[in-house]
Amino acid sequence: MRRDVFQAIADPTRRDILHLISNQSLNLNAVSDKFNISRPAISKHIKILTECGLVTINQVGRDRFCEARLDKLSEVSVWVEQYKKFWESKFDSLEGYLNQLQTVDHKKQTKNGK
Repeated sequence: MRRDVFQAIADPTRRDILHLISNQSLNLNAVSDKFNISRPAISKHIKILTECGLVTINQVGRDRFCEARLDKLSEVSVWVEQYKKFWESKFDSLEGYLNQLQTVDHKKQTKNGK
């Protein structure tokens, strides 16, 4: 199954794992010790993160260390950016409309002597 970054970050546990290993690589046992779920469940999450390119596994002796590859998150940033532009445009329009309402209201108050 082809997985993408959006599938990886859709799950809160996977987001927490990414956050945990973003500053330092940890072995699988150290990662699983931080969560209240089974080691096999953590391994499945790590596998998905690996398939999405967000984590690499490095074998050091008998240990397997998880290392975050956060550059893949740029896909999310690009996707979000298009909606940011959309919403900025909408908010700019709303701001213009509210300014018009304030101007009309101010003119009415001035005309009525308030």
